[in-house]
Amino acid sequence: MKKKIAAIAASALMAQATSAVALAGAESFVNRTEICKENYNTLFGGEALSNTGNDPEMMAILQKYIFGEVFTVGDLDNKTREMITVTSLAVQQTLPQLKAHINAALNVGVTPIELREAIYQCAPFIGFPKTLNALDVLNQVFKERNIKTPLDSTATVKEEERFEKGVAIQTPLYGDEIKESLEGLPQDMGADVARFLTEVCFGDFYTRKGLDLKTRELLVVSILVTTGNTETLKSHIKGNLKAGNSIETITAAIIQCLPYVGFPNTLSALRALKDVLPEK
Repeated sequence: MKKKIAAIAASALMAQATSAVALAGAESFVNRTEICKENYNTLFGGEALSNTGNDPEMMAILQKYIFGEVFTVGDLDNKTREMITVTSLAVQQTLPQLKAHINAALNVGVTPIELREAIYQCAPFIGFPKTLNALDVLNQVFKERNIKTPLDSTATVKEEERFEKGVAIQTPLYGDEIKESLEGLPQDMGADVARFLTEVCFGDFYTRKGLDLKTRELLVVSILVTTGNTETLKSHIKGNLKAGNSIETITAAIIQCLPYVGFPNTLSALRALKDVLPEK
């Protein structure tokens, strides 16, 4: 008899638990749908989940996942999320989506200068041809929105100062790790590459106005998550921490890339993040 009572009690508890899970799932469904609609309207000025177009099912999955769920992870504001997204899409050369998110970024208050600098920042990491493709899309949007180009210059460094100013930014964040790693190449050509990195990446780009150092470093995380270069990412996670970004902000930035780069690159990036975290 006691066994029977216990079984009935266990069954009742299981039913309650199942009901609670189902209720939580229903609440989550409602919440992510409403959050999706609100975020989508803020970003694009339109209606999400409209059940229109040739693939409404895919769009519904995409929109609820990105704008109803990923956008709720961490404490990034919409401006930062969109700059991360624009950077990732520029790296991937997914130009139609890049155009949509440039517009969204402007809609939530990212300035034209900030957008230009975000795309300029890609050049040392993905090369100039892809960066020029992204800039072409950016300037198309500016033209459509009656934003006059060229934008004001934000350069701050004279030709003869590039190395000196670059070193001033590079050394506190990264020391001489690149120069040391390239020692021993024929005719000391590794020293030439190390100098190029200092002068171009840090001297030409990091010294520009329009984005602060913390934001530049965070966008580089987006670039490296997208390319899948986890070894360089580890170095830049450390650089982000030195630049003043919290580990929570870096984690949220990596996860913001997830819908745009997929799970493999994002999971590799999160493992890289864990590898550089100080042991507790």
